[in-house]
Amino acid sequence: MKTLQILQQEIVQCRKCTRLVSHRENIARRKRRQYMDWTYWGRPVPSFGDPEARLLIIGLAPAAHGGNRTGRIFTGDRSGDWLFQILYESGFANQPTSTHCGDGLVLKDCYITAIIHCAPPDNKPARDEILDCQSYLIEEIKMLRQVRVVVTLGRIAFDNYLETCRLLGWPRPTPRPAFGHGKVYVLNHGVTLISSYHPSQQNTLTGKLTRQMLHGVFIKARSILYQ
Repeated sequence: MKTLQILQQEIVQCRKCTRLVSHRENIARRKRRQYMDWTYWGRPVPSFGDPEARLLIIGLAPAAHGGNRTGRIFTGDRSGDWLFQILYESGFANQPTSTHCGDGLVLKDCYITAIIHCAPPDNKPARDEILDCQSYLIEEIKMLRQVRVVVTLGRIAFDNYLETCRLLGWPRPTPRPAFGHGKVYVLNHGVTLISSYHPSQQNTLTGKLTRQMLHGVFIKARSILYQ
């Protein structure tokens, strides 16, 4: 019987998407000036967290000099700086920072995955690349049997989670949920879906997403799980 650990090993070895393989490996060779002393991960970045988690967070993809460098999703970039500080404040992480795989971070009742597991050029995966990675998300969701709340970071994660639910044969909500920051939907298969803007620099530097807004999403998630 396949386990989450075996699935992550399969993800790390994946070479399905020629464009993504070339991009992630090229970035790992060239590096960024401030990270020249790093040995970049340069492979698909696995999901991680508590296998019995009731909270599932779905992001878009690893960052070229974040997860693609460190080997852990949302680790080593500014999006991760925001996310893990707030997870810590909300009680879902044991520390407020995530800098590298050996830094002692432990997620509590929380699991993090992504729509695709390789860093895409310009942070924009192609549709066929999303479809190539979809089977991994389907398997993860089937294995994470305790999940009761799903937080999607960004519209692409939101839309693809709903599509994954359809492919799993779960009842389709009517009307179809619409993306918007902080919107909450109780789905027919017993999961509460909360949509959020992605903590990308494009959103955080422009003020489209504030720390208070993102913190509010996880306060909602915690109140649902621990009410």
